[in-house]
Amino acid sequence: MTEKEILEENKEIAQQYKELLRISYRSLSEEDKSLIRKAFEIAVEAHKDQRRKSGEAYIFHPIAVAKIVASEIGLDATSIAAALLHDVVEDTSYSVQDIKDLVGEDIARIVEGLTKISHIPKEADVSLQAENFRKMLLTLNEDVRVIIIKIADRLHNMQTMDAMRADKQLKIASETLYIYAPLAHRIGLYQIKTELEDLSLKYTEPEVYHEILTKRKESKEELDAYIKDFSNVISTSLDQEQLDYEIKGRPKSIYSIRKKMLKQNVSYEEVYDKFAIRIIYKSNIETEKFIAWKIYSIVTDHFRPNPTRLRDWLSAPKSTGYEALHTTVMGPKGRWVEVQIRSERMNEIAEKGYAAHYKYKHGKEKQDDNFDQWINKLQETLESNDASAIDFVQHFKLNLYAKEIFVFTPKGDLKSLPKGATPLDFSFSIHTEVGLKTRGAKVNGKLVPLSHQLKSGDTVEIITSEGIKPTHQWLNYVHTGRARSKIKTALKEEKRLIADDGKAILMRKLRTQKIQFNEKTVNELVQFFKVKTSLDLFYQVGVGKIDNVSLKKYAASRSNALVSFFKNKIRKPSQQEQPITIEEDSYNYDLLVFGKDEEKLPYTLANCCNPIPGDDVFGFITVSEGIKVHKKNCPNALQLQSNYAYRIIPAIWIDSSQQEFKAIIKLSGLDNIGLVNEITKIISNNLHVNITSIAFNSEGSVFEGKVTVTVKNNTILKKLIDRLKKINGIDKITRE
Repeated sequence: MTEKEILEENKEIAQQYKELLRISYRSLSEEDKSLIRKAFEIAVEAHKDQRRKSGEAYIFHPIAVAKIVASEIGLDATSIAAALLHDVVEDTSYSVQDIKDLVGEDIARIVEGLTKISHIPKEADVSLQAENFRKMLLTLNEDVRVIIIKIADRLHNMQTMDAMRADKQLKIASETLYIYAPLAHRIGLYQIKTELEDLSLKYTEPEVYHEILTKRKESKEELDAYIKDFSNVISTSLDQEQLDYEIKGRPKSIYSIRKKMLKQNVSYEEVYDKFAIRIIYKSNIETEKFIAWKIYSIVTDHFRPNPTRLRDWLSAPKSTGYEALHTTVMGPKGRWVEVQIRSERMNEIAEKGYAAHYKYKHGKEKQDDNFDQWINKLQETLESNDASAIDFVQHFKLNLYAKEIFVFTPKGDLKSLPKGATPLDFSFSIHTEVGLKTRGAKVNGKLVPLSHQLKSGDTVEIITSEGIKPTHQWLNYVHTGRARSKIKTALKEEKRLIADDGKAILMRKLRTQKIQFNEKTVNELVQFFKVKTSLDLFYQVGVGKIDNVSLKKYAASRSNALVSFFKNKIRKPSQQEQPITIEEDSYNYDLLVFGKDEEKLPYTLANCCNPIPGDDVFGFITVSEGIKVHKKNCPNALQLQSNYAYRIIPAIWIDSSQQEFKAIIKLSGLDNIGLVNEITKIISNNLHVNITSIAFNSEGSVFEGKVTVTVKNNTILKKLIDRLKKINGIDKITRE
């Protein structure tokens, strides 16, 4: 940096310090200012050679955290000084004893608590993230200011994450949603909780975040106009009561709008309560409840209330100390709007949380009993040695988001997944390559099926193998769009590779039939075998579904008069002699199967919803008409599933060319060293054959074995058996 740049930076640091003193929520005495000044000078000296990833001087970070603590949270001078020094022991040569000698024991204790959170022993068998969570909560009982400063620290980190790598951003944002936002809510820091949630969404779902942000900005004028209309209706009545009040509009957070969109399955425009109206009034503590109900009465005299949406947190405040009266009324223009009624004192507590709560207390005996009880109960949980850190996270119901789950990797990293997610979803959330090579999974140390539904707090370990490839069955196991998309892409790629082989096979077989391989022939074959595209044609040749017998029938039909009909009806492929790329969801659904075992059963299609191949469906076992198939969104579905759940049978449309069948092969012969290895090697190397079970017995020099495999069709099975017969020592092979 040039001398001029250093001068400008120092000037900005001094300006930020003055701003810190100016915006403090509490009135600062000369003694307070002196303490803060001393902490500031120590922090500047300690961090003088450090810079953040963005390139700015590191000291700007502790100043920013101190400003959040001073203004947005409203803590005292001791907390502001501790915030300035919160990284000094962790990142510099200063010790806790140095801090104690320089600025006193209280600040040193808070800084030590913050340092403990950051320094966790890296034992291999401990989830570091879960242990971090436990240690952070332990500090609540020692000094709640530790956790509040940590939340402020996280808020500033979230505000300045743009310089970080994308994977770091996603990890920190997920952790913030899981731990810090709910904790901020629990302590009563509602504004900070909202900002943490919005910033987390910015990095976990950036496109969604920016779309809602843009639309919200566009509707600001609408919000202002609506508040004006609302105020005009009730202000005269409020003025007649000689109330000192203010009416504000508050747009709902981006995160809460996103949650509503997902929960109600609606677009942004269809979310009706995108903002709330807040009436804040002045009063003394003796009359504030009376005035709140008076304002409620005036509002409901003018606007019809929704009786199911009254929330009385005056009579019974939340355990966080939150007090207010909430109601939802039919406002101007026939729109439902939430109205929040608060005194100035209640509003301060809602915005500043713990700090403001204590501003209005008069003596230790009047501290928030609910909050203290929560901390004491938490302490008991934390001190229990029975549960591991991961078990603790699982059982500690701090997570507020029922539609999301948060699970751990074996190394302790946190992953956010939608409710209903499986180990397969988890593996694809780590990396596409991990997902595609998934062989199995362990949840909390136990092997589970890939279809197992995960729960918050689970630790998930993915077992991979280079020899594994995705199957269509995987699509039934996943819940996330990302996993589904990646599986479908892999299946399409696999289909193309098989189709390339099938194309070469087809060319050879047509040559033996003295039929020229060209665009015209391919189009005739597409029509003859009733497939959708040339890709499907080549694929079915590749897997053996279209064999020599089938091709001979086609050759015989060429002399038939129907050939002219086919010529008129054929569809031209997009590229000559190249496989046609099909749409992601354009699978050849031609078979309906039922239950976990995907059985073929007789059925009829329900007239009420007329399902077609490819629809999401279920089977309903009727009394006299067998299985009737309904769409999952059928008008009668809810009633059938509610009243006759025991008669519902899962059903799914599949592409029969993708279906796999179980076959049991019995082998016998002379036992040789390495025989089993040779058998499994041939099966594994064979196209699209998987071993599901294997058992061998040997007596003397004679062996008997049984191998269960899954294959796509009989042609592949016959080829496999022919190859196995060539193994030295095998005498007999039969199908059971």
